[in-house]
Amino acid sequence: MDASIGIYLVLIFGALIALGVPIAISIGVSSVIILISTMPFTVAVSTAGQKMVTGIDSFSLLAVPLFILAGNIMNHGGIANRLIRFAYIFVGRIPGAVSHVNIVANMLFGSVSGSAVAAVAAVGKTLLPQVQKNGMDVSLFTAANIASGPTGQIIPPSNGMIVYSVVSGGTSIGALFLAGYIPGILMGLASMIVVAIYLKINPALAGDRVVVKFTFKEACQIIWQAFPSLALIIVIIGGIIAGIYTATEAACAAVVYALILSVIYKQIDLKTLKFIAKDTIEISSLVLFLIGASSAMSYVLAYTQLPKLISDTILGITTNEIIILLIINVVLLIVGMFMDLTPALLIFTPIFLPIATAIGMHPVHFGIMIMFNLCVGIMTPPVGSALFVGCSISGVSIESATRKLLPFFAAIIIVLMLVTYIPALSMSIPTWAGMI
Repeated sequence: MDASIGIYLVLIFGALIALGVPIAISIGVSSVIILISTMPFTVAVSTAGQKMVTGIDSFSLLAVPLFILAGNIMNHGGIANRLIRFAYIFVGRIPGAVSHVNIVANMLFGSVSGSAVAAVAAVGKTLLPQVQKNGMDVSLFTAANIASGPTGQIIPPSNGMIVYSVVSGGTSIGALFLAGYIPGILMGLASMIVVAIYLKINPALAGDRVVVKFTFKEACQIIWQAFPSLALIIVIIGGIIAGIYTATEAACAAVVYALILSVIYKQIDLKTLKFIAKDTIEISSLVLFLIGASSAMSYVLAYTQLPKLISDTILGITTNEIIILLIINVVLLIVGMFMDLTPALLIFTPIFLPIATAIGMHPVHFGIMIMFNLCVGIMTPPVGSALFVGCSISGVSIESATRKLLPFFAAIIIVLMLVTYIPALSMSIPTWAGMI
């Protein structure tokens, strides 16, 4: 098959996106058009349908709707408030404490919900009244909220890692989960450093310097209240590491645990459960349809040998590992600005993973690198979901938030380079745990 046909696939897909066609439809239609041009109509349509069905016929992918359901339950179950108070114990005395608490709470909420947008919405909405009361710069708070939200996609559990595992041919989900801890924490710490620099240069941005202090008894009480929520980390990750259950079974346990916790907290009623179920079905349907359509495109890409063309082109330009990884990072950062994380993973993993493994990169390390790149896109215009959610919650314009976000981008890109070129940041924990 002539690889140039794959270029037509890219052009048709790009044209449909430019016309405003939904991305899942664009992926499916462009794939079918290319198949029709290379084989009989009935064969092309049946092949596309078969690839879409087999693309979502995976036990591992069952974890995706289950983690979405668990995240929705936690988002409505009063867990955010407890995690915020828990975060205040550690960073409540730092100038600009609200933003630091925001970042730490986003990291904690991400570690139990696995959703960047849910973290930005739940934590940001809870802390905004305090920001306004203390007179803190709302744009800075919004930028910190948006920049730290994507840590929830890197710190496990993460639906993106599950998708990557399936697309990459069965990379260990447990290893990917463990590999995300250090990079995710570094992303959060980088955001905290940026906030500290902002306030060092202009202390007035912090507003009234309210220091939150707790007595030992109060701190113990807050930790006790937050512990059941944080214990979900043990339920999910501990069970996987111990070999008690798979990632999909861990997602089931997470749903049951989150539901029990929310009932105990008396934050969930039947009406709320109905809304959660409806929202979960809608989101899961969209995600799974997107995965199915992307599976058809992945087949077409392999059929047209476009990944091989791209691989040969890049390796023909240079064999320097540093330059190759830099090229991949630049491409993924640009892609992330215009495409959501899930379709980008489905499309670009088959293209870049063979190149990465060809230069000796472990699939787990590459998985964290591609996730980190695409998480940056969650906070960047023009399609960053965390950016739009964060701005809508605080009422700050996209332009104002983006200006404040620029130093955060710079710090996070530095962390990305560290994650890319220092494998130990990703590989040390899963290696220690015997998952690799």
